[in-house]
Amino acid sequence: MSENDSRNRRIRIAGGAVALAALATLAVLYGKAPPSGKAEADCPASSAQLGARLAPLARGEIAALAVEKNPRPAVPIAFDGPDGAKLTLVDFRGRAVLLNLWATWCVPCRIEMPALDRLQAKAGGKDFEVVAVNVDTARLDRPKAFLDRIGVKSLARYADPSGDSFEGLRLAGKALGLPTSLMIDKDGCELGIVAGPVNWDSDDAAKAVEALKGQ
Repeated sequence: MSENDSRNRRIRIAGGAVALAALATLAVLYGKAPPSGKAEADCPASSAQLGARLAPLARGEIAALAVEKNPRPAVPIAFDGPDGAKLTLVDFRGRAVLLNLWATWCVPCRIEMPALDRLQAKAGGKDFEVVAVNVDTARLDRPKAFLDRIGVKSLARYADPSGDSFEGLRLAGKALGLPTSLMIDKDGCELGIVAGPVNWDSDDAAKAVEALKGQ
């Protein structure tokens, strides 16, 4: 990817952050049923039940969480694992996931990262993982240096230097800017989305994560 392409992609992502005021619109979109009904059928009844449990928990520190009334399979995205192996969300089936897209040049992302690390430390395990995917497309040494500097210990180092994961979510109407976080259940169904930073190690977030895990 050329420097100009990288700069243009960064501008598109950063420009989306200005649209955070459109959260109400996003919530309205989430209230609509899928156009064909096929995606809804791909998610089991248990996903809708989890969504119903999650909806009243979208308050306080996570009031910005828009819960999907009709859960549908998460948008397929790909990224690199800590060892460089290619991964997709399918590789996480069987456990609930908080998918977070972030970049080092995104100030709210940098502020949010320690809370995500603490959430993974407290709640991470065989049934849940915080999957924080860095989408920097240039100066790829920065993410590791930043995470090391702030003392992140529990988060696995996932990355998508192509930026395609954000583009996929953006084109699907799921991402306005960074950070963007999606709550995905163990069946790979998207239950909710947050545009913007959240205090993920708050009591409000902990209750939502427990609901996501089916507990």
